[in-house]
Amino acid sequence: MNFIFLTLLIISGITYARSDRYEVVSPADTVFAVAGEDVILPCSVKPSISVVDMRVEWFRSDLKNSQLVHLYEDHEDRNTNQSYRGRTKLNHEELQRGDASLKLSSVQVSDEGRYKCLIQSKSWSDYASLDISVEAVGSPPVITVDGFDQSGGLHLQCESEGWNPEPFLEWLNSEGASLSSETTEMQRNTDGFSVKHTITVQHIDDKIHCRVRLRHHMLETLIVTSSKSFNPWRTLIILSTIAAVLVVISGILLAAFVHTNREHNKRQNEYMTEKEERDKLLEERKRKQQERDKLLEERKRKQQEYSELLQDENQRIKQEREKLEQEKLRFQQEREKPQEE
Repeated sequence: MNFIFLTLLIISGITYARSDRYEVVSPADTVFAVAGEDVILPCSVKPSISVVDMRVEWFRSDLKNSQLVHLYEDHEDRNTNQSYRGRTKLNHEELQRGDASLKLSSVQVSDEGRYKCLIQSKSWSDYASLDISVEAVGSPPVITVDGFDQSGGLHLQCESEGWNPEPFLEWLNSEGASLSSETTEMQRNTDGFSVKHTITVQHIDDKIHCRVRLRHHMLETLIVTSSKSFNPWRTLIILSTIAAVLVVISGILLAAFVHTNREHNKRQNEYMTEKEERDKLLEERKRKQQERDKLLEERKRKQQEYSELLQDENQRIKQEREKLEQEKLRFQQEREKPQEE
């Protein structure tokens, strides 16, 4: 009984030692993406080995049922999830180098979350985790008039949708001073955040700005209120709205963000390229070492064959000598025999 337990313990230790040789890693804890663009989710085995014959599974670990994103098994890609079908891809050539990075195309706000890369062979398995943070610029804010209160104040409502992460909305007067919102509504769906603020303006002759900001993005709409246009005692309200979206500023900031994102992707691609070059050098070094070992083995084999041939030849010469000695002795005996007669 003790022998069986000891044997199982040794086998378990050997299995653990083998599985502990490799680990699945990701160089980035968080990958930043822009809605509508493509992104690479890095994942690889360290030290580098081929994962072509292994199972590679990408899935969402932040969702309730761990939603499958992409599955590679038995040398085939198997993806049945409607949310990701046609948008995920593994590079099969990179799988030979242990690189199981996933390309996710046409990023959506709903793609934001926690992802896991699981690689499994017959003897070991491991996984790495990373987060995707998706940024989306929403629609220009829209100002609508909800009427007047009993004191003659003008009710205004500003709404914008399609943002991610949560944007900041504020009201400003013509002097740039911030105005307090009376009600605030924030909702989130698969397309991102929608925000709605209401305010009551007591001074009719003014310019009111509704501004939505998210990091380096800013969209703004202006409404001009005038006592000539707005009469609290009239039932008919004529609204003149001037939408002044800061296209130039937003465009410059957006270009800066795109440039920063491209630089990030460039650095990431450089890292992947350097990694590929290192892996190629290691493979080349390993191949040359194998060739040297093969040559040494061949030399050793030939030396062994030469030694055996030399030994056989010496044995043959020895036998020939013995045979000659016997012939010589027999010949002498035959010569001596007639003399005796």
